[in-house]
Amino acid sequence: MRYIAKAIPDQVANIPEGKIRLGLNVVDFPVTVAEVNRTGLEIKKAIKKAGRSVRVVPNSALELNSAQTIHNQLTGPTGLELVIVKDGTSTLLAQVVRVQDIAAYASRDQARPKRDARVGMLPPKLAQIIVNLSGAQPGYTVLDPFCGTGVILQEALLMGMSVMGSDLEPRMGDYTTANLDWLWQRYPDTKLLGRSWQLGDATNMVWQDSVFKLEGGEAVDAKRVPANFDAVATETYLGRPFSAEPPREVLEEVVRDVDTIHRKFFKNIAKQTMSQQTLCVAVPAWITKNGYKHLPCLDSLEEMGYTRMSFVHIRTADLVYHREGQFVGRELVVLTRK
Repeated sequence: MRYIAKAIPDQVANIPEGKIRLGLNVVDFPVTVAEVNRTGLEIKKAIKKAGRSVRVVPNSALELNSAQTIHNQLTGPTGLELVIVKDGTSTLLAQVVRVQDIAAYASRDQARPKRDARVGMLPPKLAQIIVNLSGAQPGYTVLDPFCGTGVILQEALLMGMSVMGSDLEPRMGDYTTANLDWLWQRYPDTKLLGRSWQLGDATNMVWQDSVFKLEGGEAVDAKRVPANFDAVATETYLGRPFSAEPPREVLEEVVRDVDTIHRKFFKNIAKQTMSQQTLCVAVPAWITKNGYKHLPCLDSLEEMGYTRMSFVHIRTADLVYHREGQFVGRELVVLTRK
């Protein structure tokens, strides 16, 4: 606090005229929300002493959420959102300069014409995370073997990638096409990136591309060749939906069935990926009263030709996305092909 009080006059000197809006995020400090709010008032005094008017955004938790940041314009010209992080014996001080566009995420999720709760409602934000963890970059071609309504394809296109999708259900091809047509109306540049879609079972299919010969400026003689994709980003089959934890024997049966599908898929896609190619696969993880129940086949990834990527700040087994009250979550499995 002493350091902030000393440094804040130089910081606010670079902020344009007008009332400053101050927000605080405190990470890994053993403090209460009341103490954070008191700290905000102390910083407010230091800012006023520097000759500036200021309003503090009150904390209801140790960290502000994105909606608070956006609503209070904390990343705007007169906004000042500080992040105070405890790192061992050190304290890190940072400023928030960007925040996720939650309105755009909501629009892409709710306004697209085709949605189907029975095949899962993959949030665009999570789809974007899956694409990022797949190692895909602008200019890459991303394959989603379980494309459903096309949410991952949508996000990859918006990130500057070409896409390939497949699904077992013909209806999903219609849904994906409708959703990408809607996307192209809103973001015309994404249409230039290209996409292809195939009907097929991801546990045994071979992904292919169409290749045309040009004659007189027209494409003729289409033929199918093995697909050339750079990364795999997908949410697989999550199994039966549950609103609460089922009896043990029911859950065990579901896990066995879903595990069989995943074993076949991992073995199949291994034949069509190159060494060091990256995959991010969202698979089901069941949230029970005894903790997460994971797919058994994840213990056999090495045998199937993969290396599972590890992370510094989280155990791989805890990389699970689920909303409060959900029983089936999504475990993000990041793999490289051996």
